[in-house]
Amino acid sequence: MDSQQLPRFQVTALPPDASIAEAWRTHWREYLMEATQTGVLLFCIGLFAALLYSGAAFQLPQAMRPFAMGAGVSVATILLIRSRFGRRTGAHLNPAVTLAYSYLRRVHRWDAAFYVVCQFLGAVSGMWLARSVLGDRLAYPPVCYAVTTPGSEGEVIAFLAEWSLSALLMSIVLFTANHKTLVRYAPFAVGLLTIFYYGFCASLSGFSVNPARSFASAVFAWIWHGLWIYLVAPVGGALSAAALYARWMGRDHVYCAKVFHDTRSTCPFRCSFLELHGEDSESGG
Repeated sequence: MDSQQLPRFQVTALPPDASIAEAWRTHWREYLMEATQTGVLLFCIGLFAALLYSGAAFQLPQAMRPFAMGAGVSVATILLIRSRFGRRTGAHLNPAVTLAYSYLRRVHRWDAAFYVVCQFLGAVSGMWLARSVLGDRLAYPPVCYAVTTPGSEGEVIAFLAEWSLSALLMSIVLFTANHKTLVRYAPFAVGLLTIFYYGFCASLSGFSVNPARSFASAVFAWIWHGLWIYLVAPVGGALSAAALYARWMGRDHVYCAKVFHDTRSTCPFRCSFLELHGEDSESGG
């Protein structure tokens, strides 16, 4: 489809010299939406962990529980990305994703700062709500607020796992979200990867790839062992994937900072999404 035939959407990107006050006035709705979505994600993580691992609800074989956990979190993530809020904010839900897009110059520095703060606040709020609803089933072992700690292989393996998995996640987001044919499937690619992570990799690091998610669990479980891994490795992995993508494809081939872009929702980023369609149609791709 020619870019001229696509419906236009409003872009509210900040100018490069925007102040922090201007950023808040312009995008406070997006910041609160991002906090809300991250909170819902953490509530779902707490809910599924309590249902599957506390023994109070579902009695699944031990080997099946990680896959069931991944499936639950996957469905929640897809719904959030494709929700009205997700279509507007880009549904990063993860400071590592936001910082990677900031590195790629698609997110203004003040937007990135507010997004990250709101992701942490939203994550803590979501886990607090889960604790309020689920009580002891969320607090006691083996659930422990779904806290992420290094597996039996140690901190080095956990660090490498979180770095690699975060790099793979960001690579898939960038590849699908910036391809005319695949862009509509980006949420499902993230969802499938989530099932894979939980099913096959959770034993290495507990599966985080999200600093806000691990921080929220650590706050309520009061277990801080290895937290630095979950703050550093996901960001490093996402940034390394962004750097490789920019070197391979060029920064001009990052059309927006949304995980899933439609042509109706307001976009708060430096957005050239319509160019994706125009470029592909002209090249016959």
